[in-house]
Amino acid sequence: MKKLTVFTPTYNRAYCLPVCYSSLKRQTSKDFVWLIIDDGSTDHTEQLVAGWMAENEIQIRYYRQDNQGMHGAHNTAYRLIDTELNVCIDSDDYMPDHAVEQINTFWELYGNEQVSGIIGLDSYTDGRIIGTKLPEGIKRSTLFQLYSKHRVTGDKKLVYRTELSRNYPYPIFENEKYVGLAYKYYKLDEQYEMLLMNEVLCCVEYLPDGSSMNMLHQYRKNPKGFAFYRKELMKLPSASLFFKFRQSIHYVSSCMTSGNHKFLRESPSKVLTFLAIPLGVMLYWYVRRKTSLT
Repeated sequence: MKKLTVFTPTYNRAYCLPVCYSSLKRQTSKDFVWLIIDDGSTDHTEQLVAGWMAENEIQIRYYRQDNQGMHGAHNTAYRLIDTELNVCIDSDDYMPDHAVEQINTFWELYGNEQVSGIIGLDSYTDGRIIGTKLPEGIKRSTLFQLYSKHRVTGDKKLVYRTELSRNYPYPIFENEKYVGLAYKYYKLDEQYEMLLMNEVLCCVEYLPDGSSMNMLHQYRKNPKGFAFYRKELMKLPSASLFFKFRQSIHYVSSCMTSGNHKFLRESPSKVLTFLAIPLGVMLYWYVRRKTSLT
């Protein structure tokens, strides 16, 4: 059995998927499976992938489902993956030629059941590291501590043990398509640290139709998902009061958008949420002015 699954959620991305596929064909190690979760595409993604599977250059699994959003595609991927490790490479990203080999070798040397996986680096397509590198002086950390204590910045690539990544599935809210993926990562942080690996595992291109480039619209269209995410972050035992207050502001704003008038009663940090109401109201009106639901 292969050691690693590279999974790619995709929705109408037939125009950029070939770049990801080409990078996987170039991998110096073929000890991986590429799992494609087609989240209800209406373009020619299915035909494109069928052609690649016929080429038999790498092992590909393809699964099509009704559109549920990125978090729903992640739920499906974690349910289907049967390898020890997994890593998500988005449809508009690709892997450096040695990435699979580096992940597998690193895990062979240092992997164990006391950690949840590996944190590696993302870079732009021109080779520049996104944000900062990982601290050289430590070998393990939680993802939350990496940003809050060690002042690391920028997106990082996460490789997880599959048996753990099935925990904490993302909730599906009717007529919504977004829940913050970091919910699962922070929940796993409460139990495990991750190994740090200062190698680029993913090259990222932020396309105009990507979710990160349309976050305000996501915020407006998916208020229940955002409120859930912010409420969960308020529960983090290691988070500072300032961090929880920021989450409370967003929680208030999202609950106002969804029409949830019970938000104070449902908040895990009622005092902070009460204090956050004025700023939450301001954020709510700011988002409304900056977006339109067309």
